[in-house]
Amino acid sequence: MNIANHYLITGGCGFIGTSLIARLRGENPKAKIRVLDNLSVGTKDDLAEVCNFVELSTSRFNSQHSSNIVDPSDYPEVELIIGDVKDYNTCSMCCRDIDCIVHLAANTGVGTSVENPRRDMEANVIGTFNMLEAARQNSVGKFIFASSGAPVGEVDPPIHEEKAPRPVSPYGASKLAGEGYCSVYYRTFGIKTISLRFGNVYGPLSKHKNSVVAKFIKQALKGETLEIYGDGKQTRDFIYIDDLVMAIMLASMAETGGEVFQIATYKETTVNEIARVVKELVERKTGKKVNIVFGNHRPGDVKRNFSDISKARKILGFEPRYDLMTGLRKTFESFFQNA
Repeated sequence: MNIANHYLITGGCGFIGTSLIARLRGENPKAKIRVLDNLSVGTKDDLAEVCNFVELSTSRFNSQHSSNIVDPSDYPEVELIIGDVKDYNTCSMCCRDIDCIVHLAANTGVGTSVENPRRDMEANVIGTFNMLEAARQNSVGKFIFASSGAPVGEVDPPIHEEKAPRPVSPYGASKLAGEGYCSVYYRTFGIKTISLRFGNVYGPLSKHKNSVVAKFIKQALKGETLEIYGDGKQTRDFIYIDDLVMAIMLASMAETGGEVFQIATYKETTVNEIARVVKELVERKTGKKVNIVFGNHRPGDVKRNFSDISKARKILGFEPRYDLMTGLRKTFESFFQNA
């Protein structure tokens, strides 16, 4: 397996990005990391929690990486470029001297995509196309795309890579388009693209996320009521952040290209179960009473969703290490200590 030394991480100030950067710097000290982020979710302070970095403006970046600088050891270990993947020129600039792109920047979530499908499309389809084209023009060899189970839509689980995709939400459609472009850029242009369909990721550093685990813990610690959309029997496959980051690193070293992999735990968990565990953890630790109520079903939500990870096990060597209770306890302790 080839280990990349120069990474571009889009959306690198976010939860997954900062967790990945911390892991990369621990396991590959020679790695040079560039972050492209518009700071719509993650912040410079979030990035500073895991690394020292240099913020470069466009003009300073061009000076830092001008042709008279030939020794990559002169570059800062982590560079931050504030910009948007919807702008092609920014994408192209950021792809200079890069071995591997990890494309995390996206409009995330079913609800926001239903509220504004155009914004979702522009971020996830145009943004992904821009990054792939910038990778091609700059001869970047590896491209890891953060996808989701949403492209598959409402099917009998477990989800696997051979199921025909029929997305239910605009978010699922935009991620499916990204997977399609990744396939094209491998088969036509030779970039080793890998699409990773992330399960519902949770863990420390997720304070800005509005996904179910982070939202429930934040609400419960504030003494707020936990609202479950629908009856709470809808299921998801919850994966701890350390396992997800391991999958990204395995994909970045893999020789394969043009593939899609389900990255999850192969376990089905209801939203009711998550709420119950969060309620018990918070009540035991703080003595606060946590109430749970049920609201309306959200348009675009699928009823059941968990993943068969056999392909990732076989080809990438991926094996999740954290069970749900261990991961939830570690996540809760992190939120509690920083509340």
